[in-house]
Amino acid sequence: MRIFLTGPTGYIGGAVLDALMRAGHSVTGLVRDQPRARRLKKRGVEAVVGNLADSGWRDAAVGFDALIHTALDSQRGAQADAKALETLFSAAQSTGGHPRLVYTSFVWVLGATSAPADERTTLSPAAHSAWRPAHEQLVLRATGLTPVVVRPGIVYGGTRGIVGDLLRDAVNGLIRVIGDGRNRWATIYDRDLADLYVRLVTAPDVSGTYHATDEADESVLDIVEALSRNTTHKPDVRLMPIDEARAKLGTFADALAMDQVVRSPRARALGWMPSLRSIGGNMPRLLEEWRNGQKD
Repeated sequence: MRIFLTGPTGYIGGAVLDALMRAGHSVTGLVRDQPRARRLKKRGVEAVVGNLADSGWRDAAVGFDALIHTALDSQRGAQADAKALETLFSAAQSTGGHPRLVYTSFVWVLGATSAPADERTTLSPAAHSAWRPAHEQLVLRATGLTPVVVRPGIVYGGTRGIVGDLLRDAVNGLIRVIGDGRNRWATIYDRDLADLYVRLVTAPDVSGTYHATDEADESVLDIVEALSRNTTHKPDVRLMPIDEARAKLGTFADALAMDQVVRSPRARALGWMPSLRSIGGNMPRLLEEWRNGQKD
């Protein structure tokens, strides 16, 4: 398949690119500058330089079997994402044949979910993700394409992301936990998430919303305790009151302190099964990945 991918050098997008290439697909990636474009070209990946917040790359996205949107502009957030969707819709509609569009959302749109939540659960988004449900609906209601929305859990693996930062803090000797740490995170290994994206662009009769979680239901303290058992020097753990965390991190603090139990029945119905089912249970492997990544 010929696939257009936004964010191919990002955390999720990079893993998706690797998985697509392993599966033998032809990928064109949208990146924001020439250094990233050169890195892709060294791997044999066609690169398009453009900005999510403008439509200058629209014509370059026409003519693909599938479009995957993983990129996120951390500065312009919702505004840039809306413009990117508008551009992708236009490209898909000009392509004809209802190409599949896979859009990346996040499990935080569900809000706190003490009972298991699946794709049918009514949304009550955390403030940090309040804009995402409207964008999901833009995708699901779009014409001229086959819409797919993916809601990944907190991604782990390698050196990046929320869990990567936690591993770094543990190695440095001080972990800050927001709240009491008993809240559970919905999580997913980066390579397992990427494998789901490949299924979502290649399997027949795929459309609608799919969760991507390992269903481990580990609390933040579960993860921290596993880190303490597997680091040379046991890190200090500081519980940070939510008000103090909000002052430093804003709505991100409340999202990190949220309790979530999330299930992925639609993804599993496609035959997808995560290879890693726990952060804590795979901590030696994850620390090795993190340390190897620091050498690159």
